[in-house]
Amino acid sequence: MRVCLASTSPARLMLLRQAGIEPLTQSPDVDEDAVAAAAEAERGSELAPDELVLLLARAKAADVARRLADEGAFDGIVIGGDSMFALGGRVYGKPYTPEEATRRWHEMRGATGILHSGHSVFRVSPGIAPVEATATAQASVTFADDIGDAEIEAYVVSGEPLLVAGAFTVDSLGGAFITRVDGDPSTVVGMSLSTVRRLAAELGVTWTDLWS
Repeated sequence: MRVCLASTSPARLMLLRQAGIEPLTQSPDVDEDAVAAAAEAERGSELAPDELVLLLARAKAADVARRLADEGAFDGIVIGGDSMFALGGRVYGKPYTPEEATRRWHEMRGATGILHSGHSVFRVSPGIAPVEATATAQASVTFADDIGDAEIEAYVVSGEPLLVAGAFTVDSLGGAFITRVDGDPSTVVGMSLSTVRRLAAELGVTWTDLWS
């Protein structure tokens, strides 16, 4: 039984490896902004954070699952995920620039937000149409209220927060600035392992059979 991670995220890859799984990785060919815009145009309103992360997770996993199914040699599961951070009524993806990361950290200091993570798992077998199971997971994250401006500046200069949802990590440099996580901690890293395990089970796959 093989596992393919439909992502190039180092954090998601690390999570699976720590859980005893050595996956293949494939980068999904998905324009996330276009997928979100099309869904919101069809609805006529913005998607809620949990809806948006699930939509994008499904698009990523479906793209890779289709490719593997067309090749006809893969037997296993494909995992796709997406994460966004909600704080004060606003939804944050990756900040990309130091200026935006700094602004967010001044806002997050002493506050609690919700990390939303979408998950899509496809069972792919030769000669059989891929079957999907999906779910979202949430975890609340509370940041220390005594983080100094100089600490924020140093963290942003490290480059770590620029390319992660919400501009923070819990498992690396950013972990020292987080005082509480409520929910599956792996959700904050990038993917809820307990959720992926449950989705695999729904597709008839035993988690321990995926261990390398």
